Amino acid sequence: MPSGHKLLAREHLAAFVLVTALFFLWGIPNNLNDVLIKQFMKSFEITRLKAGLVQSAFYFGYFVLSLPAALTMRRFGYKTGLVTGLFLYSAGTLLFWPAALIRSYSFFLFALFVIASGLAFLETGANSFIAQLGDPASSERRLNLAQAFNPLGSIAGVLIGTAFIFSGVELTAGQVNGLKASGAYDAYLQHETVRVIRPYLALGCAVLLWALLILRTKFPSVGYEGTSAARRAGNFAELFRHSHFVQAVIAQFFYVGAQVGTWSYFIQYVQDYVHQPEKVAGYFLTGTLVAFGVGRFTATYLMKFVAPNRLMGSYALINIGLVGLAVLFPGWTGVWAIFLTSFFMSLMFPTIFALGLKGLGPQTKLGGSLIVMAIIGGAVFTPLMGLVFEITRSMALAMLVPLACYVFIAYFAWIGSAVRLPARMATPSVESA
Repeated sequence: MPSGHKLLAREHLAAFVLVTALFFLWGIPNNLNDVLIKQFMKSFEITRLKAGLVQSAFYFGYFVLSLPAALTMRRFGYKTGLVTGLFLYSAGTLLFWPAALIRSYSFFLFALFVIASGLAFLETGANSFIAQLGDPASSERRLNLAQAFNPLGSIAGVLIGTAFIFSGVELTAGQVNGLKASGAYDAYLQHETVRVIRPYLALGCAVLLWALLILRTKFPSVGYEGTSAARRAGNFAELFRHSHFVQAVIAQFFYVGAQVGTWSYFIQYVQDYVHQPEKVAGYFLTGTLVAFGVGRFTATYLMKFVAPNRLMGSYALINIGLVGLAVLFPGWTGVWAIFLTSFFMSLMFPTIFALGLKGLGPQTKLGGSLIVMAIIGGAVFTPLMGLVFEITRSMALAMLVPLACYVFIAYFAWIGSAVRLPARMATPSVESA
């Protein structure tokens, strides 16, 4: 891509900063889930498969609310949609308080669903807004730059969870029996459960304040926002004639499945094969998220010189090799291989998103919502990895699931992302209709 394309106009800077901060804010609960999975296995005494429902409930919220989010923003604009998302996000975090007090796993899953419902509004709106906030030729770079702040939120989420949710108390079977005999075991489990309250209450208050700040700020209209074409846009049949868009939805489904599954079980992989305590394993997860953040900024720079699809294709092939090492050589080799996959997966979400929106015109919001709905991959592949573990008793073999995901992403990057004009749009008479 030529480096002469302007990344951002000066008059859009304030809106860019406010919306880019949202990428940070939704990164926090996304990766707090990785800590919650381990914590709930302890406090609710559940299997890895059942704990994987944390991600299922969370990403089901994305799936259900992404299309309503797009329709809301098509009718009322990006600003209304983003504020709605922040209010839902805040409400979900506040529900952690009663869920912990009554110690109900299903209530926690509902709270996570509400949080994700809010994030569906944020991701549908923010990704499309940033992609359209300037020169279309620089949309991948602009979106990768904004998305680079998402892993900073992810890092914050894991650090918060490791420091304030993990107690560091990991009981042996003998200690569990001793607590049960003394009648103190239920109190121990309750103590572990309520540790989630303070981090989520603090997060909810911060999110609510950001919603109020956006409410007071004037937003520019971007793309087709506010036009009659935007109000008419909503023809799914027309949208699905864009083959690159359809394949982007599929690629995003596989990508989010690979990312969420890998991070959800990375702590378990570390504990299973190199036998580190939960806090050390949590810091390993933090480290891989740092690599993810570095990868985002690096990719933004490299896209000045390398076509985004080619860069993503190369990174996907590298990750196939790295995950293969983790499968074949569980132990420190596998740990560091999985650790490095975060650097190379870092550009995938924003790049798939931007490539999928190319040429959609007034249907961009609707298209963006369907790409965000593909985040349901996180709800599918995480419990699938848990199921593979339950069958094989091998976390290494469970990593075959994200490996298969990277195979499709490599195909999309090199072949499927090419923009082809739908057949019925090829003639001037149809184009001008």
